[in-house]
Amino acid sequence: MNVTVILPAAGSSARFGRDKLSCDLGGRPLLVRTVEAFSRRPEVQQIIVAGPPGDGFESFTDRFGPVLGFHGVLVVPGGKRDRWETVSLALAEVASEATHVAVHDAARPCVADDMLDRVFEAAASLDAVIPGVVISSTIKEIDEQGASNVAEADLLVDSILGEETAPRLEAHPVLRTVPRDGLVLAQTPQVFARQLLMDAYAGGCSEGATDDASVVERFGASVHVVPGDPTNVKVTRPEDLRLAELILRAGTGAARGR
Repeated sequence: MNVTVILPAAGSSARFGRDKLSCDLGGRPLLVRTVEAFSRRPEVQQIIVAGPPGDGFESFTDRFGPVLGFHGVLVVPGGKRDRWETVSLALAEVASEATHVAVHDAARPCVADDMLDRVFEAAASLDAVIPGVVISSTIKEIDEQGASNVAEADLLVDSILGEETAPRLEAHPVLRTVPRDGLVLAQTPQVFARQLLMDAYAGGCSEGATDDASVVERFGASVHVVPGDPTNVKVTRPEDLRLAELILRAGTGAARGR
């Protein structure tokens, strides 16, 4: 296998509140931790990081350019809107000799070698492979539009802030309990035969897709799931970063095998 890894890194980190990819994680920026998980893999011959577009690209390369260059990473500007646009732009830079393309969330720094072994092994004989974690919790569908406000503040806070500005907790009514049989939480890296992923994106199947497997599914190809890893967490909010720190400190995730 000759694998190109694409790391979409063009997001604004809005839910995190600041640039999460620059956050320290065990002495190195989070993004660098993610890159390191793939730079040591023998299958991986190219790593592409797709950073912010426009004016943000220069500051991104100022922050990460030297260390990414040390790892042989190609840095390109990503899309202005959604993740799928960033992946589409990065696909144009994939080396011609690549047999497979792996797309991995830049904010998943705890990807472990044994899970990568499973995904790459399956992708050697299947055209589209993703890791997935079986859902063990009960799943509820809620009414997002029918929230009821529950007061979190006492009368003193109301009198200081005013009733309209006092903190409120939203409680959403449950519409139904969703059967969890046969459901998995999709993770990354998602690995595809290079030409399949290229054709799927060229076929107009990407608009609105939240992961690359969705693009391939819309194109009409089969996607297979192998066991993922619960420690392969995606850092979206500050508490996720603390969890990633604990995982690395415990010697699991991306730290395993180093």
